[in-house]
Amino acid sequence: MQNSTSLEDPQPQPRWRPLTALQRRILGVLIEKAKTTPAAYPLTLNAITTGCRQKSNRAPQMAPEPDDVEETLEALREMGAVGEIVGSGRASKYRHYLYQWLGVEKVELAVMAELLLRGHQTIGELRGRAARMEPIADLPALKPVLDGLIEKNLVVSLTPEGRGQVVTHNLYLPEEMASLKRQHTGAATAAPPPTVSAAPPRSDSTPAPAPAAGASSSDEVSQLRQEVAQLRDQVAKLRKDVDDLWSNLT
Repeated sequence: MQNSTSLEDPQPQPRWRPLTALQRRILGVLIEKAKTTPAAYPLTLNAITTGCRQKSNRAPQMAPEPDDVEETLEALREMGAVGEIVGSGRASKYRHYLYQWLGVEKVELAVMAELLLRGHQTIGELRGRAARMEPIADLPALKPVLDGLIEKNLVVSLTPEGRGQVVTHNLYLPEEMASLKRQHTGAATAAPPPTVSAAPPRSDSTPAPAPAAGASSSDEVSQLRQEVAQLRDQVAKLRKDVDDLWSNLT
């Protein structure tokens, strides 16, 4: 007779979903502090609030109130992303459950933490920042990690692969992600800026005469000098007019 209960529980499926900006910041802080200051982890409400307000390694800057952080932690707890640890006579502390919630490994979680804390960035920036939490020797070492996160749909590439490639996490709300993709699509397809002529601007709307066919470079230089002299005369006249006006006012 076959046992009705399996000896091993099936691997839990990731439960992640789009998050608000403060939810993302809190999760990034919990991951970061768990990896960089494990002796102080889990974190109190005050420690999480301070981590959210931290100026270094954060983009954009935030200044949430403790009440907002506490309310957001409760929402994350209901999602199963965060747990509250209540000590006897001590302040409650919070920890993350993101290995299971996201379905990731150690290095993958470090990469996700940096993306949650700073948003979109180049893979070079990402490698250097995530390496403070988990060893990532170089870009070739980062590539399979990113490939795995992209396959899990947790990371999105905003620009084509190659030097300067920009990536971000996929936990934005839909309207945020759509805006982010539009920004980078526009930047990638924008036309190059127009070439600015080296010739000085003319004082009137009359177009500058084109050099005659076969004109020498010395003729062109002479013409430019004449135009510069004219501009100087006009500036001198304007300065005199301003001086006269100022004399009348005083």
